Amino acid sequence: MPEGDTVYQAARRLHSALAGKVLTRSDLRVPKFATADLTGRTVLDVTPRGKHLLTRIEGGLTLHSHLRMDGSWKVYAPGQRWSGGPAHQIRAIFGTADRTSVGYRLPVLELLRTADEHRAVGHLGPDLLGPDWDPDRARENLLRDPARPLGEALLDQRNLAGIGNVYKSELCFLLRATPWLPVGDLPAEHLAQLPALAKKLLETNRDRPARSTTGRREQRLFVYGRAPRPCLRCGTPVRVADQGDGSRERPTYWCPACQPGPTPAPGAHARRPSRPRITN
Repeated sequence: MPEGDTVYQAARRLHSALAGKVLTRSDLRVPKFATADLTGRTVLDVTPRGKHLLTRIEGGLTLHSHLRMDGSWKVYAPGQRWSGGPAHQIRAIFGTADRTSVGYRLPVLELLRTADEHRAVGHLGPDLLGPDWDPDRARENLLRDPARPLGEALLDQRNLAGIGNVYKSELCFLLRATPWLPVGDLPAEHLAQLPALAKKLLETNRDRPARSTTGRREQRLFVYGRAPRPCLRCGTPVRVADQGDGSRERPTYWCPACQPGPTPAPGAHARRPSRPRITN
């Protein structure tokens, strides 16, 4: 599942393959930009911003992409068989003399002026893996709506950028709070350590091929995807329920013994009206 660490790795691969090189092939397979031809231009850099990728190109242009749930960018050597999915799932191809980068199942793909990048990413909070990281601002953003469930607040990229569903569940476990606990009810010492803990998790995993929050080889995650197996800390069966604001819900995992606080009724979906969510 692409989250800030996964996007960071994708940006690094793309930057290594494309930056400083002239495009010999350019193919954007979305109707609005299908006629755009970037061949002959040099790729300047590929930069991650939260869960977004910004590929900057000579002439003041940026290709903005977002992986969402199952999008991916693959890099291939000349003659190497493309294996990211069937051809109809390809949304973008950038080729140079020695590498070809192929974007599969990209739900967001747009070409814009580099000067207008703020239109795509200006709404984002401080990036956990970016140069703009500011723990105090992230904490202030989370507290703007103290009644909001912690899990929802962590997913809102306007608060802090880079956390997805996996890190949401794992952070709540490490903070010993259910994802339905209002942010304002989180103990002060836990709220104080939240930004640093989130940053540590993503930084630790940005160079790993397989994500881990436990430090264990066989059991890499504490709760995410582990229902109804026993909690690694106390042995209580891990639970799962949907959490969201009604427009978009996601499976959320927690240990009912290690994480005190409100939980949804058995078999129910956790819903709460709130301000419009931006999670991308």
